[in-house]
Amino acid sequence: MNEVLREVLVRHAEVWVPRVSGRGRRAVVALAYGDGGSATASAEAVLGVVAEYADRLRGRQLTVLVLADATEELPARLGPVEAALPAEVAVHLVPGGPARLPVALKAAGAAGAPLLSYLDGPGATDRAVLAAAAGRSAEVLVVTEAAPDASVRPALRDAGFPLVAEVDLVPGDGSPARRLAFGTGYDRSLEAFKDLLWAVDEYAGVRYRDPADPAGRLLDIALDPEPGPLRRELLAELDRSGPRTVTELRRHALTGTVYRAADVQRALTGLLHSGAVTRDPEHGRLGGDAVIAAGPQP
Repeated sequence: MNEVLREVLVRHAEVWVPRVSGRGRRAVVALAYGDGGSATASAEAVLGVVAEYADRLRGRQLTVLVLADATEELPARLGPVEAALPAEVAVHLVPGGPARLPVALKAAGAAGAPLLSYLDGPGATDRAVLAAAAGRSAEVLVVTEAAPDASVRPALRDAGFPLVAEVDLVPGDGSPARRLAFGTGYDRSLEAFKDLLWAVDEYAGVRYRDPADPAGRLLDIALDPEPGPLRRELLAELDRSGPRTVTELRRHALTGTVYRAADVQRALTGLLHSGAVTRDPEHGRLGGDAVIAAGPQP
């Protein structure tokens, strides 16, 4: 489980760090762990990403905050990586977990700077913590227990993240599932997150589950992704809301399911072929303005 979460974080950092390096003069990465045992390898991997793009950070300031219970291993492992970073990168180890984020960000002078936060464990969904992680140029990854009625979506939206995605990571060995949520204000960031989600190592021993799916069906990463569950999601949306354009259904998939907007076309093709939905106009390219309705024509 920790390996999959680390892969997601690293893949997102590989997109985020070079992107913000061209914006303004400073940025902040905050990594907060309620479980100190997972902090070392995760933080080390993120610093490795920062080192990879060090040449783009010349003349800019990047602050990396690592919030975790102090262990001897953490500074020992991060020290050599930190020593290889340019002077523009400052790394600070802060005792404690996610609950310390507001204080740590204030001390780092993070206000107004692009901010990427990773919050894992107890305190990650506290209102004050999410509010501190929010901002005009902020993105956040939140990891919590995958309780049936514990969606992180409302809390993230209340904190100021208009675009949210959630997915449950379900280990094949029967250990507890974890819920991963992502909050952002940018469509492209949400699309990039969905892309990297389905690019995770298919042999990691983890399957996905859409928290919005009442049946709790498990999704195999290796199937990239299988269209069957998305067809059911789209039919449910049409039943709830009535006819929708293809563009609206793509938006629903992106913001309301674990799927990508690009997956909708394949799912709709199957639904149209089976007669489960109709389209207007009936013929021609299935463009964004085509209207999809549930049920066969009378």
